Amino acid sequence: MFASSYPLLDIFWSMLEFFAFFVWIYLIFLIFADIFRSHDMGGLSKALWVIVIIILPLFGALIYLIARGGGMHERAAQQVKRQQEAFNSYVRETAGGGGTSHADEIAKLADLKAKGTITEEEFQAGKTRILSS
Repeated sequence: MFASSYPLLDIFWSMLEFFAFFVWIYLIFLIFADIFRSHDMGGLSKALWVIVIIILPLFGALIYLIARGGGMHERAAQQVKRQQEAFNSYVRETAGGGGTSHADEIAKLADLKAKGTITEEEFQAGKTRILSS
């Protein structure tokens, strides 16, 4: 009974409307994120953009995309770059040692030994100290 009163084309149309609605919501969230991520705008201009998009959602979003859409990707890429740099810094700090490995330290000791700066006993003591830490 339900299938005969709701044709297949209407089902596809309803699905398209549903999908378009969620794409629209996602676009609005992206625009708001870009507004607040942007460091080249002051507080008043950010507030005005938010008010325009809330009062006139379709036209406000289209105007924003036309006026500032070119920089949206750049600002998003800069944010991702900052996050990646922070993550890399955290990993380096957590991995410990300020970026030098045990192999690097032993290689430095071997170089000092080869130059005659340290003796074989000092080299072995340093290697033991490095490997035990």
